[in-house]
Amino acid sequence: MTLAQENGPERGGDDLLAAEYVLGVLAADERQIVSGRIDAETGFARLVDGWEVHFSPLGVAYPEVQPPATVKVAVDRRLFASTATTSTATAQPSAGLWSSLAFWRGLATAAVAALAIYIAVPYINPPVEQPQTRLVASLAADGSDVKYLVVYDAAKHDVGLSHVSGERAAGKDFELWMIEGKNPPVSMGVIPAGASTHLTITPAVQEKLAQGAVLAVSVEPSGGSPTGQPTGPVVAAGDLKSI
Repeated sequence: MTLAQENGPERGGDDLLAAEYVLGVLAADERQIVSGRIDAETGFARLVDGWEVHFSPLGVAYPEVQPPATVKVAVDRRLFASTATTSTATAQPSAGLWSSLAFWRGLATAAVAALAIYIAVPYINPPVEQPQTRLVASLAADGSDVKYLVVYDAAKHDVGLSHVSGERAAGKDFELWMIEGKNPPVSMGVIPAGASTHLTITPAVQEKLAQGAVLAVSVEPSGGSPTGQPTGPVVAAGDLKSI
């Protein structure tokens, strides 16, 4: 049974499932199930629409990136180069050089060599893959109603948090922590109150987050932990994953 089928209270129910669908953190089979529910269930479709609106402020700081103009040129060359060569080869020669069999054989040999080089170059010098710059995490815990969805943008050095459920008690704050293996938790700051918020993180934390870490939320005295380590219970946690 998949997460999309087993979405009981411990996972936040349909509300959290809809949010995870909008963020794109569900597995392919789970997305297929949820897509079917969107088509069949009006109420669930409204939840998905609501989360799309809710998350839209998180994307304001992330402009669309246009591909380089060279991409279109390369695609055209790959798709239509053979067509152009064929058209030239089938044209009726008039006289002289154009009617020379040796010329056409030489031209064909050169064309084959050029095509071989064109095909081989990407394998000899493969394009450098761009590092993953966007990671997401769904933070939750058994026995806790506190849930957050987190988007980390490495290029912007920014952590965006969306508050799904759970309220902090009077005189208490939620604090976000990064946990890397068996190392002591590292504070990423007190989470401001509000449905959507952002945290700016230090370069040291940025480097570790890019390698994939666990995020956790603890309950702390107002203003944050006085010791630099979690002093209250951990009420939500989750792994950062690539979108």
